Parts: sequence; structure tokens; C-alpha cells
Amino acid sequence: MTDLVLILGDQLSPDMASLRQTSPGQADILMAEVAAETEYVWHHRKKIAFIFSAMRHFAGELRDEGRRVIYRAFDETPPCPDLASAVADALAEGDYDRLILTEPGEWRLKQEMETWQDRFGLPVLILEDDRFVCSHEDFDRWAEGRKQLRMEYFYREMRRRTGLLMEGDKPAGGRWNFDAENRKPTSGDLFMPRPFGVEPDDTTQAVLDLVEARFPDGFGDLRPFRFAVTRKDAEKALDRFIDDALPCFGDYQDAMLKGEAFLYHSVLSAYINVGLLDPLEVCRRAEAAWKAGDAPLNAVEGFIRQIVGWREYVRGLYWREGPDYVRRNALNARRALPDFYWTGETDMACLAAAIGQTRREAYAHHIQRLMVTGTFALLAGIDPHALHEWYLAVYIDAFEWVEAPNTIGMSQYADGGLLGSKPYAASGAYIDRMSDYCSGCRYDVKDKTGENACPFNALYWDFLDRNADKLRGNPRLGPVYRNWDRMDEDKRQAYRDRAAAVLNAL
Repeated sequence: MTDLVLILGDQLSPDMASLRQTSPGQADILMAEVAAETEYVWHHRKKIAFIFSAMRHFAGELRDEGRRVIYRAFDETPPCPDLASAVADALAEGDYDRLILTEPGEWRLKQEMETWQDRFGLPVLILEDDRFVCSHEDFDRWAEGRKQLRMEYFYREMRRRTGLLMEGDKPAGGRWNFDAENRKPTSGDLFMPRPFGVEPDDTTQAVLDLVEARFPDGFGDLRPFRFAVTRKDAEKALDRFIDDALPCFGDYQDAMLKGEAFLYHSVLSAYINVGLLDPLEVCRRAEAAWKAGDAPLNAVEGFIRQIVGWREYVRGLYWREGPDYVRRNALNARRALPDFYWTGETDMACLAAAIGQTRREAYAHHIQRLMVTGTFALLAGIDPHALHEWYLAVYIDAFEWVEAPNTIGMSQYADGGLLGSKPYAASGAYIDRMSDYCSGCRYDVKDKTGENACPFNALYWDFLDRNADKLRGNPRLGPVYRNWDRMDEDKRQAYRDRAAAVLNAL
């Protein structure tokens, strides 16, 4: 029996379920750089280069193991338009008994692949991606019958299942969550660590030249390019984070600084999401640093929570909720995405910094995404699907299974509170407290309604006012609405007028 195994660009793990089904000599491996996967959103050029280069390096590793790899490069003639065409071409050229693949990370592709058995006239085996702690079945079992799905309780189950940071049946340090200790602002430091970077090799240079030629008007800066594209280098990046940044990660994980793109963040999510790093092994390395006394518990717990908590949770929710999840719009937000989300050209210093950094690095950390670009979109009533496609396009670690719930659910509250207990709405005071952006801004964060007032301030109250019929009953927003109700009508109207001026200017 000879099988054809399809490996996608985010399935670059040697122990993929589809690869485990066969051994060298029993199957051919198909990998393809196809136009459709570069075009369905306007991907950052660094993201395209990262995935193509990582794919080419992984294909080399498979060949070194004795695997026969059929590789369709983006610049071959004729080019391959989509994955189905790549499969059809391979099936036409070989005699195969089955097509084996691991499920993709998007409903868009999974629904298409479920038609392939009829289309190609041979058995198609679609395996669950088991690089996660929690299977689809396990997540559905956990979620079944719950009135609300809350990550905190799911996270505790994952801690128990993995044994991470557990002392018997109790959490290490006597608490499950140390988030209250992880909200300190920071200041510039000459000794702030830098993520591990890699000088592009010949393979990566060829990919960079390809992307530069084929996507001259694509989004974002292509060079300099310093991302790891092999397992070996991704492991070096993990070593650098554990040694240099993890000790301070907890304290400053919510902080933002002008000119500091990375602070104490790991910048490992892209490597984990494409398969160059194993997520559970990454967590065990962080846990080992705490046990050795090299990193404090609040830092290690916060880091592990992002992986076995949020990452696993949003993946379970994405697959449970179905393909229509990305179109949910509980607050009926319809405003178009402002052009400055692509250009970074805005007088709002926080947005200019976060978007400018995104253009340069294809990276921004979670608070820049949630509390700057995300919060502005929420307050301004931006269409959540448009914002979803923007996040999916511009970040190197963005794949729909992880990005969509974070955007639709957590950031935009477009799922009506399924993922989060309240909208992440905030005025400029939050950004001022957690960053140094406001000190150089053309707008005054202390001014509430004047012409030079920070736009976040009036938009915050206007958001609550125009969505009162949907949000006033939220118990976590009760005190906020009582403050609004205590304001005199002239003050409330001043907020509405200032917000209207900001929105009209968009």
C-alpha cells in the first residue's frame, strides 16, 4: 500500500498524526506553496516568508529521514493555485491507495477537504491534530451543560491533566492564578533582553527574494528577517527566553514601551503554532526554571497559562462553535476598518506605535493587540469580521483557530459573552498606566471631551451608552453604568459629541 500524505505549512512537526500513520518507503509526502493560501487575506510579507522557508527546511529534514517528498514551490512554472490542485496533480502522477492528512486549523479548509474523497475517488483519512493537550471530544465533554464557558476553570483542568505547577492535587504556591501580580508598568533598560535572531541562510534568502518579487506591494516590512525557520533554531530561541526574559516576564507582561517591541515576551508563539516547538515541552522547560529557582512562580504560571490555558481553550471553542463563529456580531458593529490600521498613520500615539511595530515586525504582544488596536475597534464599533481578517493577516503567529476566538470573543465581545465575561472596554487611563505612549501623544489623556482630548476617553462612554440595552445587565458593568447614570446630562452629551467628532473623522 502506498499513501499520499499532505503536510500543511503549520504542520511542521516530525510526530504529526499523519506522518505517524506511515513509514519511509510506504508513503509520499506532499507539501505545496500555493497562491490561494497567500491571498485569502493580505498576509504580512514576513509571515509568508516565514512559512515558506520553514516548509522548505522541514521538507529537507523529511528527506534526510529517507522520506520521499513531493514539493511544489511557489515560483515553479506553472504555479499551483491551491491545495486541491496540488493533490490532484500528485494523484495523477502516482498510484496511491489513500490520501492521509491531519485536520487543518481553519473551518474553511476542513470543509473543503471533507469533499476530497468524492472529488478524487479514493479514501481520504482526516486525523485530529493531537499536538494539543485537550482533544475536541474532551473539550466538548468539559463544556457540555455549562451555562458559561470560562477559561479559568478549563485551565485548572489542564493543570491537573498535565501536572504542570501542581503539588499533589493543589496548585503550586496555593493559588491557580497570579495575574494580579503581573500588571506592572516598566521603563527602558539598556539590558532588556532581545529575542534570539537568526541570520537568513541560502534557503531563507531565496524565499525572501521570492516574496519581494511576487508581493512588492504586500503589507509590512520584509527585511530585516530574523525569525527561526528550523526546529534547532526555534529551540535556541526557547533557550534564550528561559534564560534571559522569563524571570521578568510575569511582572511586565502587560507593559508597553515606545521603541521596545518585545520587552520580556517569548516571541515563541509562531514557532509553536507551525510545529517547530512542542507546546507541552515549552511549558515543562518553564516549570523546570521555576523548580531550579531561576524564575519566579508568577512569571512561570502566567506563561504556562497562556499556553495550556488560553491556547487550548480558544482552540476548543473555535472547533465547538462551528464555521459561522467568525461572522458573529452581537453588538451589531458595522463601521469599516480605518485605513490607519494598514498604514499606522494616526495622531494617536498608542495606535501608531502598535501598528507601526506590526508593520515592521509582524508581531505585537497580547496587550498591544487586546487593549490598543482591539479596544479602539471595540469602542469605535468596527465590524468584528473586518478586524478578524486584519489580525489574521498581519501577525506571524495568526492562524484562524487561535486568532478568531481571541478577536471575535475576547477582544470584540462579538460572541455575546461566550468566551469572556465582559467587553474589554477601557479609556485612555489604562493605556497611560501601562505604557509611556501618552507622554508623546498629540492628544491629552487627562482631557475628557475637548478637541485635544484622548479619543479613547469619549469613545469609552459612548460605547457603553449606545450598547446599554445589551450590556447594562452585565453584573461586571453595573458600577460603570451607575457612574454614567450619576453624570449630569450636559456631561453625558459632551462625551457623545466628542465621540461623534472622532468617529466622523474616521
